[in-house]
Amino acid sequence: MIAIELPPEIENRLDMLAKATGKTKVACARDVIAEYLDDMDDAHIAEQVAKRIRRGDEEAVPLEQVMKRYGLEG
Repeated sequence: MIAIELPPEIENRLDMLAKATGKTKVACARDVIAEYLDDMDDAHIAEQVAKRIRRGDEEAVPLEQVMKRYGLEG
């Protein structure tokens, strides 16, 4: 469990989000933190893949090739 003090501007935005979604402020804060952590994980993975591609350890695959491989051609 953590306790944080939010600046008034962020507290107000959290209040508005809670009212708009019908969720509690705690639930909204939990959702926002989880989404942020997912985004940071994705960014870290993308950065690692980009480094491997630049080093030549991994190849980039064109989108068209991926679409064809998985039968997603339009």
